[in-house]
Amino acid sequence: MLTDYRVRQREYLLEISRALTAQLNLDELLQMVLESATKILAGQAGLIALRKPDGGFDIRASYGLSQAMVPYFDILLTDVPDAVDLQRFHIPNLADKLGRLATELGLHLKQVVALPMSIKEKLIGVLYVFRAYGTRFTVNDRQILASFADQAAIAVHNAQLYERISQEKRRLDAILEYSADGVLILDSAHRIVVFNRTLSKLTRWPAAEALRKQHHEVIRWTHLETDVDFESAVAGGWPLPSATPLYVEGDLRRLGGGIISVGITYAPLFDQEGRLVNIIADVRDVTRFREAEEVKSVFISVISHELKTPVALIKGYADTLMRRDACWDQETMRESLAVIVEEADRLNRLIDDLLDVSRLEAGALSLKMDFVALDRMVERVAERFRTQTNRHKIVVHFPPDFPIIEGDMGRLEQVLNNLISNAIKYSPEPGVLKISGRVLPREVVVTISDEGIGIPYKEQSRIFERFFRGTGERHQGTPGAGLGLYLVKAIVESHGGRVWVESQADEGSAFSFAIPRKSGDN
Repeated sequence: MLTDYRVRQREYLLEISRALTAQLNLDELLQMVLESATKILAGQAGLIALRKPDGGFDIRASYGLSQAMVPYFDILLTDVPDAVDLQRFHIPNLADKLGRLATELGLHLKQVVALPMSIKEKLIGVLYVFRAYGTRFTVNDRQILASFADQAAIAVHNAQLYERISQEKRRLDAILEYSADGVLILDSAHRIVVFNRTLSKLTRWPAAEALRKQHHEVIRWTHLETDVDFESAVAGGWPLPSATPLYVEGDLRRLGGGIISVGITYAPLFDQEGRLVNIIADVRDVTRFREAEEVKSVFISVISHELKTPVALIKGYADTLMRRDACWDQETMRESLAVIVEEADRLNRLIDDLLDVSRLEAGALSLKMDFVALDRMVERVAERFRTQTNRHKIVVHFPPDFPIIEGDMGRLEQVLNNLISNAIKYSPEPGVLKISGRVLPREVVVTISDEGIGIPYKEQSRIFERFFRGTGERHQGTPGAGLGLYLVKAIVESHGGRVWVESQADEGSAFSFAIPRKSGDN
């Protein structure tokens, strides 16, 4: 009989050991350990309680007890010592607590044995076995139970390690997947094994299609800013175990057409033997950086030119008027001073535009709202421009009873000044400039049309960008800093409106802006 008992004990422990290597579901393993321990000790019920972070205990597995009864056994989880040694582990008054509990619940449980579950001398739980008859648990019983407690402790330890690893993997997966940068991970054969959603948006490659493809099948350059790309660097011996990250920048071809400017940093990952495991690539959209550099370059070029021209004229005329060896008549002096005043005004307008751009960038372009009669404002501004040009006929047409709107009178006049001056500036030949108004159910529309050089279609989407100047402007040497239309768009949109252009090269342009009608005016 004793031999059969020992055989069954070994079989139970062997079964549990196999389960430990086969799965990492903690609750299932604890249940298996508890049932085996209870049966081998001829018990009728059992519990496994695990230690919580706050030091208390929580019942994680039960056998021979209904779920409704399990919470009542929390009374047995108090006064648990920290000792892990079998000889010193003793829960005070454990048998008395079981007796009171059995009486209250009407259970036929007479005896209880509890042993510690420990890993590296640290108590992580307690295993309880109950008997319904009066035979006490022997020293041998306790030693047998200790074997099952050790198995339970191993199960807990493995499951906790697995859970921590799984949690870290989920955290890393989330970081990679939702990173603002594109993330590309290659295996040692340069096949793609990770392709996050940002990179999918940048390249327009669906992640499912990109995975397992070779690097060069997805990362295809149309233009490089750096000396080497990934393939040529690898051909040259990169990476070695001591290699520094590789940076490649250029224009990347998107799936289905189009390009995007990106910078890719490749970092190799080696194992302890120096073998290449992965190459991790961070892909960053550098389009805005490129645009910022372009804007900076254009700004310096345009502003320096726009500043130098009036300054040179002012200085030239002032120096001429100050010559002591010349005596100027009144007409010459008036003409010279007029040029100085005109160029000073031009400088002042440029400075005002730059200040407005700065306010826009800082979000500090405020509006002083009032009631505005746009039709009368247009007529007043048009009359002022009529005195400044004799080459263009300016025609204004607004329907009668044009509605009053709410807006900043000064800023809306700035919009008209910029649009009308542009229409004159880019209409080198004599012609008609028309300013008209329309009334729509929810907004009013003002259109300024000219018979000038027009705007190529491919440039129309950019003309409202700051410092942008079209090819026609640059080739013809038309003065300007590329700020007027940028400010027009910003002012109109700050009123809740919209602005657009309709144009064809060499056939003139029609700029329109719409401002919402004041509430209750429909």
